[in-house]
Amino acid sequence: MSETPLTPAVPVSDADLLARTVTAVRAAGSALRERFGDVVPHRTREELMRALAANDDTALDILRPRLTDLRPDAGWVEDELDGGALPAGEWWVVDPAEGNVNHLHALPEWAVTATLVRENRPVLTAVHLPLTGETYTALAGAGAHVDGRPLHVSRTADLVLGIVATSQARPDEDEKVVQRVGSSITAMLFDALVVRTSVPASLHLLNVAAGRIDAFWQFAGARADLLPGALLVTEAGGRISDAEGRPWTPRSESFLAAAPGIHAGAVATLSR
Repeated sequence: MSETPLTPAVPVSDADLLARTVTAVRAAGSALRERFGDVVPHRTREELMRALAANDDTALDILRPRLTDLRPDAGWVEDELDGGALPAGEWWVVDPAEGNVNHLHALPEWAVTATLVRENRPVLTAVHLPLTGETYTALAGAGAHVDGRPLHVSRTADLVLGIVATSQARPDEDEKVVQRVGSSITAMLFDALVVRTSVPASLHLLNVAAGRIDAFWQFAGARADLLPGALLVTEAGGRISDAEGRPWTPRSESFLAAAPGIHAGAVATLSR
């Protein structure tokens, strides 16, 4: 009996991968939205960690099988506090509930993010905001969009006219980093028009990509925080570096995303 020959697999383009990634993050976001509403009480750190894990698991139960099916050989990163470079190859960097603490406190600033990283470079990302229904996407070399509409960073050319943002140091951060965060906020209060401080980082970065905020900076930081926004801002015409103006990589100890017109001014302020 002869065997039926296998049909060769049809290569999937990155654009098609992005479209399917969008479907996955939207499905995960719908599940998290059903859990959103009342403040979730927690009297101890252990109770808080269990509540955070319950949200993560709800989204991961949807994201992991769908994204793994898209790229079976890709690695998987879901710890939002992990930093540094990734091993060679492709990796899914996922934050199933970006802004998870906000979700538990019935605050609207949270999202679901998924980014495909290839040889330590983000090639596509999807950031879904379940409460507004918006999905921000970027594809390397093809621009950044929100629900299909192109994104562009602002044309602000003077830091004194700029709205800038940062997020706080992560839990249990080194004391020197915490002090550096505080001194940078003080410096920006003198040099910028408005300084916003909140979490999560991804929401600030999509606002930089959309031209609503002129710059975002952060010290230390994690891959899941920064990779989605780094690609969004770059593809929207912004500049990415570390706080001293050097090229940014996941190994960098600081991060700056800014409209081109105020990037140099932001570097000067943060370097004082």
